[in-house]
Amino acid sequence: MDDIYRFEDFVAERADALLRYGYLLSGNPHDAADLTQETLIRLHRAWPRVRQKQAPESYTRMIMARLHISVWRLRRRERLDWALPETAQLDVLPSGIEQDLWQALAGLPRKQRAVLVLRYYEDLADEEIAGVLGISRGTVRSHASLGLAKLRATLPHPSAIDGSLA
Repeated sequence: MDDIYRFEDFVAERADALLRYGYLLSGNPHDAADLTQETLIRLHRAWPRVRQKQAPESYTRMIMARLHISVWRLRRRERLDWALPETAQLDVLPSGIEQDLWQALAGLPRKQRAVLVLRYYEDLADEEIAGVLGISRGTVRSHASLGLAKLRATLPHPSAIDGSLA
């Protein structure tokens, strides 16, 4: 019974952060909500084991990344719609210049986007990213390099937007 309360506390504390993480992985708020919900269902099933042996936060993020990858494999093609939700959440949805970055990130191939999110948002090492995505370290580095190159080519340099940013 005590485990149920711990699970509820974990969800109450971390649900918003997990939703933001899902948004970064999927690139759209609807898929992020679905991803978060499915992850929490799977976490609940494994909660007694996870609570005793592992850190629930890292296990939950690993579930989310793997679920997102499984969606790629099922769909094979992903259509991203950059329509903003009805309610704005400042810490989730970007605005201004950052909007260009989010659109460019959403335009990357799925694996490149996942590698960049795991590396720069989650601050994972190449080995950890390779383990989460089920690819080699060299593939992680390749996807990161290609993704960053495409972002650099797509986005304007900050000094070209506003001289005060130079």
